[in-house]
Amino acid sequence: MADAGTTLEAADIATILKALPHRYPFLMVDRIINIRGDQSGVGIKNVTVNEPQFMGHFPERPVFPGVLMIEGMAQTAGVICILAEAMAEKKSVFFLTIDHAKFRKLVLPGDTLEYHMTKKAHKKNMWWYRGEARVADQLVAEAEVGAMVVVE
Repeated sequence: MADAGTTLEAADIATILKALPHRYPFLMVDRIINIRGDQSGVGIKNVTVNEPQFMGHFPERPVFPGVLMIEGMAQTAGVICILAEAMAEKKSVFFLTIDHAKFRKLVLPGDTLEYHMTKKAHKKNMWWYRGEARVADQLVAEAEVGAMVVVE
């Protein structure tokens, strides 16, 4: 198990794809930086206009959906958990809770989303994180997410 105070190198897309079952168009994180054990990390999502959600949300003024920001927070936290546990067997991460979600500013194509995730609690195979989504260091959304890590 990784030391909670250890800073790891960034998780690139290959590492994320090994940790999560999500694939395009539902993978909401491109890399993770500043990982400190299971304590925290920052997921990066480059928002581009060619993503399928913009065909309907909204064609005349594309806005990145808030629920996909929450998903990006959860995926970031899931990778942090899986990497911290150094799990040999295949794991899946499933949502338990979404609490205190707030959306503060629009996220548009061309923005780089940062999911700043900080662990709140860990009990057995359940984890809870507080997340802040930021663009250019401005808070655009926040939520607390809980998930369960399950052996496949």
